[in-house]
Amino acid sequence: MAIVETRELTKTYRQGRLEVHALQGVDLEIKPGEFTVLMGPSGSGKTTLLNLIGTLDAPTSGRLLLEGRDVSALSKTARAKLRLSRLGFVFQAYNLLPVLSAYENAEFVLLLRGVPAEERKTSVMRILQEVGLQGMEHRRPSELSGGQQQRVAVARAIVGEPALVLADEPTANLDSTTAKGLIATMRRLNEEHGLTFLFATHDPQVMAQARRIVRLVDGRIAEDTRP
Repeated sequence: MAIVETRELTKTYRQGRLEVHALQGVDLEIKPGEFTVLMGPSGSGKTTLLNLIGTLDAPTSGRLLLEGRDVSALSKTARAKLRLSRLGFVFQAYNLLPVLSAYENAEFVLLLRGVPAEERKTSVMRILQEVGLQGMEHRRPSELSGGQQQRVAVARAIVGEPALVLADEPTANLDSTTAKGLIATMRRLNEEHGLTFLFATHDPQVMAQARRIVRLVDGRIAEDTRP
């Protein structure tokens, strides 16, 4: 069963009297274990599509199914519960809580889920080691480099073992060497643990590691290839 299935998905924004058709009838399936990149020029709809799949926004029309469940008409509260339990997010700007340590930022999702303390500790320490941050668990974001902060964000995204990790331009604020290391880490997590990743990116380094590239143009899928 596909983790994500979209059927004739559309998203239209109003800007004054104008209508902007960000997505126009997108049909897409993401299956377990995929490492997929959404690419396209600015305004092509890739971030809009990522936000709809992440239930951060609602479609204008069409259907969105996550693990076979139609979420198109869910309430905001129901979408929030779904995000917490089944989705992980990695953002361009890291979105870490500055007053919390690396450990506490990674732990946050498990706290919201009500996971017991000992179980949280075991999971968080294992994940921080997986992403190369062992020994840095007590550092706050201001004490970490950009690449290390993004690794904390990856740890936070995967610690709850989500069905799908959504990454929006995760390397945009990183130098090429740091970005290469981060993508290698996520590819390894994909290969060794079967984690499913869906990226929106312009970064050739991310695209070079992709198992599947979906190219968007003017809100439509123009090409869907498996390099």
